[in-house]
Amino acid sequence: MASSPRAAPDNAPDIHGKRSLYDVVVVGAGVQGSATAYQCAKEGLKTVLLEQFSLPHTRGSSHGQSRIIRYSYDQPHYAEMMLEAFPMWAQLEKETNTVLYKKTGLLTVSLHPTGALYHKSLKQMRKYNRGHKVLDHKTLKRDYPQLSLPQTALAFLDYDGGTLRADKALRALQTAFVNHGGILYDCQKVVQIIPGTTVRVVTEDREFCGKSLVLTPGAWASPLLKPLGLDPPLEVWRINVPYWREKECGGMKTFPNVIIESEETGSHIYSIQSLEYPGMTKVAYHGGSDCVDPDCRDDVPPGKKEEVEYLKRSVSKYYSALESEPSIIETCMYTNTPDDELIIDRHPVYPNIAVCCGCSGHGFKLAPSVGKILCHLAMGKEPHINIAALSFKRFKNSCMTHSSKL
Repeated sequence: MASSPRAAPDNAPDIHGKRSLYDVVVVGAGVQGSATAYQCAKEGLKTVLLEQFSLPHTRGSSHGQSRIIRYSYDQPHYAEMMLEAFPMWAQLEKETNTVLYKKTGLLTVSLHPTGALYHKSLKQMRKYNRGHKVLDHKTLKRDYPQLSLPQTALAFLDYDGGTLRADKALRALQTAFVNHGGILYDCQKVVQIIPGTTVRVVTEDREFCGKSLVLTPGAWASPLLKPLGLDPPLEVWRINVPYWREKECGGMKTFPNVIIESEETGSHIYSIQSLEYPGMTKVAYHGGSDCVDPDCRDDVPPGKKEEVEYLKRSVSKYYSALESEPSIIETCMYTNTPDDELIIDRHPVYPNIAVCCGCSGHGFKLAPSVGKILCHLAMGKEPHINIAALSFKRFKNSCMTHSSKL
């Protein structure tokens, strides 16, 4: 097992000095920031990773025990990123001696008349020659009696789809970063960023200077980016994450993870073999209706909004092996863009500042590849994967008049 990362204590003397110059300063120690810092340290860059909360914590979007991992993406750029993310997760497992990936297989199911998710994802699977099996209704019914799907359902199995052990993965990235010589500080809320050839990052009690700055602020992106003249259209959603009990003990134990494109709206629900609660399956809606301040997300009790009622109907309709009332409802946060795509880009004025935000519920599995891209940006290189679709430019008026004070 990986040991816990050794974050520098809040009251410890800064062994690099109050104004020591780093090659890279990374702000935000969620999965994207931790993956970026790890890649930078592996490249031999003097890197510091800053987190506003005490580690570990459950305040952001990277906490919890399980996330889906898959090759079957309908977006070409994500499908390409997963080609390198899978082996990078495997390398991190070896490096930290930690099991991070559980292979379950993943069913991609389209119930919508267009079958868009099925057709686009299958196209990418075939393009990259990833192992899969197209399933007709008879095969679905025989192999997966836990599902009740209409005859018109389109489905294929991604053999390598599965579950990432999210909390262990985050800790492994931070541990590997520190083991490569990186410096990790928690309890360092950023109060000011001063751009320039050397970027100055001021926290409540320290100042960090870097040749490059990478911002991975998660749900706190808007207040951090606006003073830098960036205002992409972001919404922070409080997501309900329900767990549903098996009708029969062990009935879902060997069941694959599933993504279902609904027949009415084309929205998605997904299910994951539960690591958190024995005898339960996580079935959740990919989206949310509660826009929240990330510092106040728990002010409203979970499970009161329309998507939970939608899930009850969906579980009752499609998951015959599960009870149709959730036993537990937890919460998480998405930071969403209007097109449900990540933002990964350089600052349009300050090229030594790179940004990743608005991960829209996709980010965890992609993190090793995202970290490599951001590391390249921090080094002044062009990204090795075409990320034009993820730039600030796709949003009109996302750049404002510049100001450098938070």
